[in-house]
Amino acid sequence: MSSGQKLNLPDHTLHVFESILDSVNEGIHVIDASGTTIVYNRKMTEMESMSKRDVLNKPLDEVFQFPPGQESTLLTCLRTGKSVRNVRQTYFNDKGQEITTINNTFPILKDGELIGAMELANDVTKMERLIRENLWEKNGARYTFDKIIGVSPAILEVVENAKRAARTSSSVLVVGETGAGKELFVQSIHNASLRASAPFISQNCAALPDSLIEGLLFGTARGAFTGAVERPGLFEQAEGGTLFLDEINSLSMPLQAKLLRALQEKSIRRIGDTKDRSIDVRIVAAMNEDPVEAISHQRLRKDLYYRLGVVTLFIPPLRERREDIPLLIQHFIDKYNHLFQMSVEGVSEDVLAFFMGHDWPGNVRELQHVIEGAMNLMVDETVITSELLPYHFLRRTSAPIKEKITVLPVSDEISPLKQKMQEFETYYIQKVVEKNNGNISRAAKDLQISRQSLQYRLRKLGVKPV
Repeated sequence: MSSGQKLNLPDHTLHVFESILDSVNEGIHVIDASGTTIVYNRKMTEMESMSKRDVLNKPLDEVFQFPPGQESTLLTCLRTGKSVRNVRQTYFNDKGQEITTINNTFPILKDGELIGAMELANDVTKMERLIRENLWEKNGARYTFDKIIGVSPAILEVVENAKRAARTSSSVLVVGETGAGKELFVQSIHNASLRASAPFISQNCAALPDSLIEGLLFGTARGAFTGAVERPGLFEQAEGGTLFLDEINSLSMPLQAKLLRALQEKSIRRIGDTKDRSIDVRIVAAMNEDPVEAISHQRLRKDLYYRLGVVTLFIPPLRERREDIPLLIQHFIDKYNHLFQMSVEGVSEDVLAFFMGHDWPGNVRELQHVIEGAMNLMVDETVITSELLPYHFLRRTSAPIKEKITVLPVSDEISPLKQKMQEFETYYIQKVVEKNNGNISRAAKDLQISRQSLQYRLRKLGVKPV
């Protein structure tokens, strides 16, 4: 160690000196009057991901890089002869890795002469990264309305209503089956609102028991229970922004009552606290069942539903927006082409016909997983065929794929995909209506779409009930 040479210490004293320095839990970096490193302890090597050999006996400004216009706190101290305390510094090691420290730097004087500078550093690189990640989570609304894929009237109507709701701060209730894309709409509403620059915090209410979710939502006061500390809840953390509560119907009735009070009073009280705290938070809730059914089975308070459902958006399941399936297929193929470095062009005609006739109980998420699963099995193929579809997916279907496609008229004439899709939809709906002797309600039930949706399609396609 060069410090031994500089200080001319005996070997055993030098060993003790080095052992003391390396046992300290702070980074210690010392430079001489020329700016050359003479002491560099173990903690410093860990913080800066460098060895002593990389730093000792070398000019500091040749080893580390600092942002334009900024200088090392050690060199500043050496230049001015003044201490530098509690200064946050970000710089780069010889590999270009970013390091952030909090430094206390002191001049070293001998007989009034400045002979060097010493720095005690605390690493906050990991802390800075965690803060950035936490801020991303808090402002993690990545989706916007232009990311919603679909041209069907059903989806376009919901998008239009959601855009209108984004202009205000009223509560919104989003209703839709699992996998239908509820959070995509919620994030889009936040990003289109005046609160877009404020936090967006998402919490699944079914993910934790009530005993934990209450403290998470409303926060805790010190001493509220054993080990409780002063901690803000999600309401306070979402101040000025949006709090998304998914599966709101999974909360217990008492907790729903407390949530209702918070919405009405625009204030919350931490668990174990005695004072109320004002909040400015927009609540967007979601659930995967019909609110009326949830109320009748006492899974949702009626008064909470009326308070949350100032605006209620019903996200249509995929089976009610089948004309969007080709667009979604291509979107997911493009996505996994990019991720997997592949060049898949599309799906075969029989797979497309099968997808158009499938009920999709898992909705858009199920379609995404099927595409991803098929592309994982591909080697040199450029088209997804029925042989590549996941086994569990085929097994769950009500009929073999080959039987499913027999309803599609086949001809040698090549037509635009949109025209073929319309021909298939017209043919299939006509067959189902005929099977039910023109009874629209029974046909809609067989197709698993609403009566209104079937009537719309009949008018659009020009199909007349028998």
